[in-house]
Amino acid sequence: MSKDQAGAPGALHPYRTHSCGALRREHAGQTVRLSGWIHRKRDHGQLLFVDLRDTFGITQCVIDVSSQLFKELEGARVESVITVTGPVVERTPDTVNAQVPTGDVEVRVEELVIQSRAAVLPLQVASDEDAGEDMRLRYRYLDLRREAMQKTIRLRNNVIASIRNRMWGAGFQEFQTPILTASSPEGARDFLVPARLHPGKFYALPQAPQQFKQLLMCSGFDRYFQIAPCFRDEDSRANRLAEHYQLDVEMSFVTQDDVFSTMEPVLKGLFEEFGNGARVTDAPFPRLAYKEAMLRFGSDKPDLRNPLEVVDVTAIFLRDDVAFKAFRSTIDKGGVVRAIRAPAVADRPRSFFDKLNDWARGLGAPGLGYILFGGSESAPEGKGPIAKFVPQAAQRELMRVTGLSAGDAVFFVCDLEGAAAKMAGLARDKLCDELGLREDGVFKFCWIVDFPMYELDEKTGHIDFSHNPFSMPQGGLKALNTEDPLEIFAYQYDCVCNGQELCSGAIRNHEPETMEKAFHIVGYDAEEVKKRFAALYTAFQFGAPPHGGCAFGVDRIVMLLAGQDNLRAVNAFVMNGQYEDLMMGAPAEPRPGQLKDLHIRLDLPPE
Repeated sequence: MSKDQAGAPGALHPYRTHSCGALRREHAGQTVRLSGWIHRKRDHGQLLFVDLRDTFGITQCVIDVSSQLFKELEGARVESVITVTGPVVERTPDTVNAQVPTGDVEVRVEELVIQSRAAVLPLQVASDEDAGEDMRLRYRYLDLRREAMQKTIRLRNNVIASIRNRMWGAGFQEFQTPILTASSPEGARDFLVPARLHPGKFYALPQAPQQFKQLLMCSGFDRYFQIAPCFRDEDSRANRLAEHYQLDVEMSFVTQDDVFSTMEPVLKGLFEEFGNGARVTDAPFPRLAYKEAMLRFGSDKPDLRNPLEVVDVTAIFLRDDVAFKAFRSTIDKGGVVRAIRAPAVADRPRSFFDKLNDWARGLGAPGLGYILFGGSESAPEGKGPIAKFVPQAAQRELMRVTGLSAGDAVFFVCDLEGAAAKMAGLARDKLCDELGLREDGVFKFCWIVDFPMYELDEKTGHIDFSHNPFSMPQGGLKALNTEDPLEIFAYQYDCVCNGQELCSGAIRNHEPETMEKAFHIVGYDAEEVKKRFAALYTAFQFGAPPHGGCAFGVDRIVMLLAGQDNLRAVNAFVMNGQYEDLMMGAPAEPRPGQLKDLHIRLDLPPE
């Protein structure tokens, strides 16, 4: 900042001429004014050193005991806000601090203003000591002063700015869609807002701007995007929040390939810009069909940094010469056997295998059966609890199918297909981490495609949408009319990076008849479709372009780039795991008269 920024000509700005990160050796001799928070104090008897901090950095300030300001500065607690004025002085070579950009100089305090005195702190700002999540969220404004949080929030700002520039550069227009809207079937519970002027009726906070962005395509706009707030009343997880932001995208006259080729450069450029030198998957990103992903990785969110893969070995345990009844009885009930190779574990102690078995039992599984292979591929010598049930010929086949070598082990999961896939996926990741195989310094992207259009609810026996209900089924109306709904795929896709689902999207159903039939299969009659989705259904009557899009989780993108594993670490203000805002005291009981204004009477569950 210029010294002449405020006041009389030549006067110093009332608060600062420079930020606390700006001063260098070339400023020596200048009289400057700095404002910030007292980060640390060090009393050396005759000299008091104060590290003064703002969002830009830290500058060391020093005052002599002979100064009349000494006692006043000595009495100010850390995190008090002060303004100091004085000359910039070069430090002696033995006192230079190479750890900070301002470490060559210090400011001799000649003037001091205490702008705001701090009380005793509930958590330490100058320390990385974990104060506990509840304490950090209750005093979030203090937590946000910490260097790591400041860095993360700046990263978030810069990522969003880069996203906007990249989308504008790709020919997209930015829109803002309503927050108070109607309920829409997006897969989670809605947050409802009572409508005071319409007693008994409620708005819903948008789970996503799905219908609005499709209506914009029907309005003749070609490329839409929005950094959209979305609200979902679902159970809290480390990678899921009640309120989150997404890069929402929609395009007209596009195929699935067009969506991929448009968004891949945005993602690759973004992760290269902020990924600290980590390698990023080249476009085009690999594509995996949903069924293939579930078989090979046990997950539709596979972490491709993990080199281990799951293999189906059900056929081997159906051989006449294999007599392992525990697997065979499950197979006879429709189950499958999945295998995961563990390379070069021959020198591992028995405790390694026992620990994995205990881990599996802790998840409710009967354990992880295994065979440890010695010998050679032509004459394997299997050891372990299952080996005696698998003769050498079957062992050779097992080694061939799973790519095993002597010194490797193979772990087994046997269950019904869905449960087996889930457990095999968990075991794959557990083995990867136990063996230290996960690749570092890389962001590995892929698209998961060909999701089932429908799924069977095992509890109710009813068919429901498996993904986005507004998706176009592969085969269109003909497929809906002639094929088994559970065999129909949709033009739906997810983008996955390092085991995190970053994006979900689809080519949309833009035909009224197809929309009616798609919802009819899950139990909506035509009149209900017309009523619940009146705007979209009616818009389709007046010429709707083929269109599609996707939505990327901004919070998850920042979480990956920041090297965090919890979304609450990359947002300035968030709720805890019970969806409580400890800082603002939300949710809270209504004030007297509020419920009466809304014509609402509480019917609370018994305590």
